[in-house]
Amino acid sequence: MNGLRSGQLAEAAGVNPQTLRYYERRGLLAEPRRTPGGHRLYPTEAITLLRMIKAAQRLGFTLDEIAALLATGRRHPGRRRNPGLRPRAEAKLAEVTARITDLRDVADSLRAALAAGCDDLAECAAQPACPIPFPTSASGVGAG
Repeated sequence: MNGLRSGQLAEAAGVNPQTLRYYERRGLLAEPRRTPGGHRLYPTEAITLLRMIKAAQRLGFTLDEIAALLATGRRHPGRRRNPGLRPRAEAKLAEVTARITDLRDVADSLRAALAAGCDDLAECAAQPACPIPFPTSASGVGAG
């Protein structure tokens, strides 16, 4: 029987062996065939699939989003292939761009706090010129 055992596949794809079983449970990776001794044997194509999953994660896609991408990209008999990456990538780019904007705002606030010499959060919050953006309404009091 040819194929890759769990450890071989995990090493080749740069993942932990437990990741393989987790991806199987999530439906991202098909359950492999087994040797007569019960060892899992994965096809060599599984390396590429795992690398695609890890690359998609680095791009910010969740495992649920990756599962949807993989499902839409699979060929179904009698149906045209619809990979669906473009609209999902556009949505993810918009999400990432918004997060970058938020992080820039946070960085600007931190720079302003450092420049203002803020050293005590309570004292800084009590100052009218405090650069840290504290909420101005009391609607959040007691929430949580």
